Amino acid sequence: MASPNDLQFQEFDEAADLLSADPEATTLSVSVTSTREGLPESLCYSSGFWTFEYYESLFNVDTVQVLDRVKGSVLPLPGRNFIKHYLRSNPDLYGPFWICVTLVFSVAISGNLSMFLTQMGNPAFHYRPQFHRVTIAAVIIFMYAWLVPVALWGFLTWRQSADRQVKGYSFLETVCVYGYSLFIYIPTSILWIIPFEWLRWMLILVAMVISGSVLVLTFWPAVRDEAKLIAVATVVAILLLHTLLAVGCKMYFFHSATSIPPPAAAATVSTLTTKQH
Repeated sequence: MASPNDLQFQEFDEAADLLSADPEATTLSVSVTSTREGLPESLCYSSGFWTFEYYESLFNVDTVQVLDRVKGSVLPLPGRNFIKHYLRSNPDLYGPFWICVTLVFSVAISGNLSMFLTQMGNPAFHYRPQFHRVTIAAVIIFMYAWLVPVALWGFLTWRQSADRQVKGYSFLETVCVYGYSLFIYIPTSILWIIPFEWLRWMLILVAMVISGSVLVLTFWPAVRDEAKLIAVATVVAILLLHTLLAVGCKMYFFHSATSIPPPAAAATVSTLTTKQH
């Protein structure tokens, strides 16, 4: 068994001979600083927001995680917080970004197809692709998916007291929840092509209930400790803005086309004009 003296630091003769042969040689001291988790500091280093590595971490998710979060956004269950059960302190921007992009094109393209199918039997109707709707859809959807979470996160951060036991949500978690909550509108916008107004309103009602439930079940625990008026007003504001987005997209992109005079009426007007001349 080694004695305590054997475990003390010893200077080896080879190192001493090398230093005596070259006195100007420099020595390299290597030290590893560990964090509280027992990992080297270099592994726990957080890159600045101006670096590529910072944004790369926001897209560090696999297909299984994205599909699990999409499933959670279309099947909200009472008492199940989307952030606690699906994000697990690992929010991503991959899913929300592609959900918003897909929703932009599905709303714009489905709106054009809906108008074409509605007026397909009208000989006076001349179809023109409305590409500007893609730009309008992109502005509306991305502004909602970013500005509303920014405002909500700022409000919750401002209202959060220092002695609150429940940790508040981060900005990325808030954006992530809003992004995934929009997924249900992708299949809904495709089904809006069916030219039946009662079916469209039924679909939009179901989509709003599902998507709104995700937001309410997630953000209600963050505001329930506030005064009753503030808590209720916050949830109502979340639902109103969500409803405004859904109804606004439906009314703008899937509204009934401008009425065009039927062929008989147009022929009558043309005949009267000829007789006057």
